[in-house]
Amino acid sequence: MAYTVGTYLAQRFAQIGLKHHFAVAGDYNLVLLDQLLMNPGTEQVYCSNELNCGFAAEGYARANGAAAAVVTFSVGALSALNAIGGAYAENLPVILVSGAPNSNDHGSGHILHHTIGTSDYGYQLRIAKELTCAAVSITSAEDAPEKIDHAIRTALREKKPAYIEIACNVSAQPCRAPGPISAVINEPASDADTLAAAVKAVATFIEGKQKPVILVGSKLRAAGAEQAAIRLADALGCCVATMGAAKSFFPEDHANYVGTFWGSASSPHVCDIFNWADSVIALGCIFNDYSTEGWTAWPRGANVVNADKDSTIVGDAAFNSVHLRDVLDGVARYFAGKAKKDATMVEYRRIGGGTTAVTPENVAKDAKLTREHIQRTLQSIVTPDTTIFGETGDSWFNVSRTHLPRGARVEYEMQWGHIGWSVPAMFGYAVGRPERRNILMVGDGSFQLTAQEVGQMTRRKLPVIIFLINNAGYTIEVEIHDGPYNNIKNWNYAAVIEGFNAQDGNGKGLRATTMGELDDAVKTALAHKDGPVLIECVIPRDDCTSELISWGRHVATANGRPPAK
Repeated sequence: MAYTVGTYLAQRFAQIGLKHHFAVAGDYNLVLLDQLLMNPGTEQVYCSNELNCGFAAEGYARANGAAAAVVTFSVGALSALNAIGGAYAENLPVILVSGAPNSNDHGSGHILHHTIGTSDYGYQLRIAKELTCAAVSITSAEDAPEKIDHAIRTALREKKPAYIEIACNVSAQPCRAPGPISAVINEPASDADTLAAAVKAVATFIEGKQKPVILVGSKLRAAGAEQAAIRLADALGCCVATMGAAKSFFPEDHANYVGTFWGSASSPHVCDIFNWADSVIALGCIFNDYSTEGWTAWPRGANVVNADKDSTIVGDAAFNSVHLRDVLDGVARYFAGKAKKDATMVEYRRIGGGTTAVTPENVAKDAKLTREHIQRTLQSIVTPDTTIFGETGDSWFNVSRTHLPRGARVEYEMQWGHIGWSVPAMFGYAVGRPERRNILMVGDGSFQLTAQEVGQMTRRKLPVIIFLINNAGYTIEVEIHDGPYNNIKNWNYAAVIEGFNAQDGNGKGLRATTMGELDDAVKTALAHKDGPVLIECVIPRDDCTSELISWGRHVATANGRPPAK
């Protein structure tokens, strides 16, 4: 089989497991899109704009392990790079491919459309280098295979996005056939000597402690260490908590799981047990101002082990080039058969942890809808095959309160924190995993940023259930710092779906203002299988979780610190 640059790229996409790639057409990438279509192993999925395209790919990477987005030069890619920044922050290997000007125009002095009006077309590559782990420009077919493989290999290894720029007249040029995919997807093993030293250091640290706890962070998935964390918890027998962004990365039905550690927004008794513990084993954690509640809940110091994706820090010693899963498995083997380090579990149960039950709700059907009823309703429909996307804002805390059966997943974008992320990301995830019960919880302000991708859910008949919280503004910003800029123009959100349906769609838009209306809407949503169902949930502006109020106060305090003198 003869290959072109475009078909080579498509073959690599298929070989790394991409059954879909996302795209927005533009004149610099049209030939490339034609070439990608020639490979039946990867379907082209279209998005409404480039920002949404990038976020759709980011969501697909959460479902599939990797993803690709294809856009045009400058006017397209600069929008998509916002989402690529998010993929970098969230440790997701998204490959952004941009069409580019004709190779003959480079260095010619020509000024082209879709550029900033200079003859230097390298600005996009320079920007991409700041937001990716690898960025390459392809202006000849001869070096295309090497550059494509380098970008993909680095993205998969680092669990970060990569950027590939292809001149528009090069996409259809013949190039060498791809070699074995193993050269691209195989990752280097942990350094054996360093691994042994790291395992010994962590085991010695734990041996010297009486009351350890395990804290699971959001980089655990990127490290491929979720199962290894379970094995470590089984071996130690101590309490295990997840950070806010890592909900569902450790099974909530595990005997040692105690909930979320998030300062005053923590699950009941979790802060108590962390304050009582004498050590923290932090696995893939990101400690930022959001996750530490404005630096008020930041485990650090000599009594904390920081075990990251490729490095482990114990006291003053750093062990690099070791995979987290290998370290955890080594420590778990060390403690197998030894006495459990379960003092924190004993204390957790003594102070009443794990005994909180959800009380049945007995409210009239015509009672005004509340945030609490929405959260209880969400809880009632979560199954082992459910994935919940929680948009930036109070949705974080509502979803955090939800108890998950094993197999259920939660997805946040807590490091990047781009409001509107969840709508296109949910679309991308549902493309990759349409068989799951995909649920989106999003606020009205966030929805207005990226609502178009609900139209693409309708186009592909994806049965996503959307809880849209209409509380007349940006509630998360209200709790951090209020002002008139947090007010938005209200929409008839349920009616928006009819516009997306047009001639051939079958999405449904419903509106709930009472408890009974929400119950009826959810029954309709669960029965609807050939398109999204958006349920507009109308609640008062000040009806938010106590966690958001406390968290917002602490973040505002951190933001408002005066300049250091």
